[in-house]
Amino acid sequence: MVWPIWPFDKYFFSIRNVVVNKRVKMVKEKLDSIRIYDSEGYRRRAACICVKNDLEDERPVLARRLGLGIQVLLVTSSRRPDNWIVPGGGVEPEEEPAVTALREVKEEAGVLGHLGRCLGIFENVEHKHRTQVWVMRVTEELPEWEDSRAIGRKRKWFPVSEALVQLAQHKPVQRSYLHSLHNTNPHHNNTNSPHHQHTASIQLMNNSTINPHINKHS
Repeated sequence: MVWPIWPFDKYFFSIRNVVVNKRVKMVKEKLDSIRIYDSEGYRRRAACICVKNDLEDERPVLARRLGLGIQVLLVTSSRRPDNWIVPGGGVEPEEEPAVTALREVKEEAGVLGHLGRCLGIFENVEHKHRTQVWVMRVTEELPEWEDSRAIGRKRKWFPVSEALVQLAQHKPVQRSYLHSLHNTNPHHNNTNSPHHQHTASIQLMNNSTINPHINKHS
């Protein structure tokens, strides 16, 4: 059974029922989306590791004592709602990957914020896609958002250790995002230069076109 189509901004989705193990779940399918590939045939994607502050646990020992250790935001998978994943998606035609990352995190997680440093490009050989990942400091959590209304997608803050456990079950490549988050943290590497603290600062207000200058790291 195919459900009616609802417009969300300039995007359109079909919501269909899928029976899995006698349970009905909602699956989002973006219609008329064009997949973008690089010169080696890998699909281009972008994603965000969402954190609550700029410092990302600048003083880890003190933070642990105060119960303020770094947390990251995960969302439920549209196809497997019991699983948690990093928000992200495919790059649209003529869209900068940084803009994709901001757009996807707003659609999937319902959060707004500032884009920070790029963690790199991560390759998934099995599914043949490459994802460029940024750190994003969340400044606002919307009470409702596109995917929460359309497919009942949920979001949740996890300590990094718990997020690694969740991702290990079905998204091993995304675990490497979190390892890179720690390894490239300028505070952990004793780097105080403002350039290293933020590759860019972009405030997400809506889905309007943004053309930021981003330094890409591979």
